Amino acid sequence: DEALQRLSTVQPVAGRMQGYGGANGQPLVVVDYAHTPDALEQVLSALRAHAAIEDGALPAPKLWCVFGCGGDRDRGKRPLMAAAAELLADNVIVTDDNPRTEDAQVIIADILQGFQRVDDVLVIADRAEAIEEAILGAAPDDVVLIAGKGHEDVQIVGEERLPFSDAMEVEQALTQRQGGGQ
Repeated sequence: DEALQRLSTVQPVAGRMQGYGGANGQPLVVVDYAHTPDALEQVLSALRAHAAIEDGALPAPKLWCVFGCGGDRDRGKRPLMAAAAELLADNVIVTDDNPRTEDAQVIIADILQGFQRVDDVLVIADRAEAIEEAILGAAPDDVVLIAGKGHEDVQIVGEERLPFSDAMEVEQALTQRQGGGQ
């Protein structure tokens, strides 16, 4: 009993499977730091199982995945991230994620190489717009994963560290969705 009491006081780790929405006609939106192919596959697998368990209704809930890859980092993982997203998500949006000093369009092109059905992938370079598109486009029973940045509070573009939070963007999009009556 004491162990259960203590578990109830444990705070989740910021940026790891952080959930938003999921009630009152809102899709469940999850922010996670998954930024490797294995981590993305694990999170998507868990969310796919959650979506299947949560709702037996038809049409079945869709799993959305919004992700990008960091610049000036391992280029080899970019197509592998795409393959994981394509395998497990129903809708994929590729976006920017800390391009740093690398050309963001080159990063996106590297990611797109990993998709077998590239025409099914939506590319929205502006991360805030990508998050908004997924949340506003999702059905109430859908699950939306925003992957890659998790707890980070900046977007690194060139040498600049611009204020940016996936969590704040998610909250704004959910508020917009609620206010828009969708």
